[in-house]
Amino acid sequence: MEITNTKTSNSKEHLISSLFVKAIRKNAAIAVWRKPKASKIEIIIDEDLHANGESLKELDDLPPGFMAHPFQASAVHSPIYIKAGNYSSIDLKGNHQDDEQSEDFSEFENTATTVLATEIRNFISTAKSKSNTSTTSKEAFLTTVEKAIAAIKSGDLYKVVPAKTKCIDLPENFDLASVFLTLCEAYPNAFINCFYSENTGFYIGASPETLIRTKGDEFFTMALAGTQIAKGENPLKNAAWTQKEIEEQALVSRYIVDCFKKIRLREYKEIGPKTTVAGGLLHLKSEFWVDMSATNFPQLGSVMLDLLHPTSAICGMPKDQALEFLQSEESFDRAYFSGFIGPVNMDEETTLYVNLRCAMLANKKIWLYAGAGITEDSVPEKEWEETEMKCNIIGQFLQTKK
Repeated sequence: MEITNTKTSNSKEHLISSLFVKAIRKNAAIAVWRKPKASKIEIIIDEDLHANGESLKELDDLPPGFMAHPFQASAVHSPIYIKAGNYSSIDLKGNHQDDEQSEDFSEFENTATTVLATEIRNFISTAKSKSNTSTTSKEAFLTTVEKAIAAIKSGDLYKVVPAKTKCIDLPENFDLASVFLTLCEAYPNAFINCFYSENTGFYIGASPETLIRTKGDEFFTMALAGTQIAKGENPLKNAAWTQKEIEEQALVSRYIVDCFKKIRLREYKEIGPKTTVAGGLLHLKSEFWVDMSATNFPQLGSVMLDLLHPTSAICGMPKDQALEFLQSEESFDRAYFSGFIGPVNMDEETTLYVNLRCAMLANKKIWLYAGAGITEDSVPEKEWEETEMKCNIIGQFLQTKK
């Protein structure tokens, strides 16, 4: 079913808030998203979530839905799959004049949007976090980066991506639907998303990075690395990359090619690296395309998903050694940050994104996450500044306070 409403942005807030309240009251899982450059918001509610581990199946075998997979699956953080039995969409462009309200909204038709927003905020305020997470101090992060550089210089690693958290108070006037719509407007090229289940808690984010996409016979993935602030009227023209950033991006690209080699796939198209804008930041990006029909590899999406995650862009190289370093040195649980999320088999397309530029909401708090790719040429202070920039991509819209 498609619900379109175009009179005011406030009406969109009311529709989104209504569905969140419906999910909360029914103890159901909900996922809301807007794909990059898309003109509609999509929403699904699953009142019968039995998805622990279900997302580990072959992608082609899954019914239409939304997948949320943690950085590392555990007894505390399981993969979840929100099925699309109850689907709605909201047009953002205003191309239609259709104010029909479905049964999903009828019970909230006479409820003020502010009342719905308050109910959502109160629910978030009382929700308990499953992650033992606090703000990462600058001193602790710099120490981790220094250890990472030493490990790379000793030959144990090529690259590693330590992360940090920044915990702030949930504002008293926090409005989830309003923040979501603001992110849609601010970041047209990002995957804007918000999802909730009893297993995951609330997450909201604007990811710039596609992990895999399959549509018809086409497979796509990307290598995204290197970060700097977008400056001037034409930031793409003004971009100047250091050797450290170029090498960091090359390592991510090499990781993808190595995954292709593992499955003896030689027929692929590589485009880039080129500079791309994502949420006020510039990155280096390479794109990889495969014709699954020509290569006789119809299950490539599932195979590459298993090989790619966690990519060198969020973990490091070699993967096993980088993971071991992170487990030893990071003082917090990443949970669903740097995992992967996205719609599966919706309109005959699957697109999974790395869960970056995201925040977790619980217990009157907001947890912001950010990581930095460390190579031999990294400067610890600059890596800290990069993580601050990344936290601010989402944090500025959540009314952050130090």
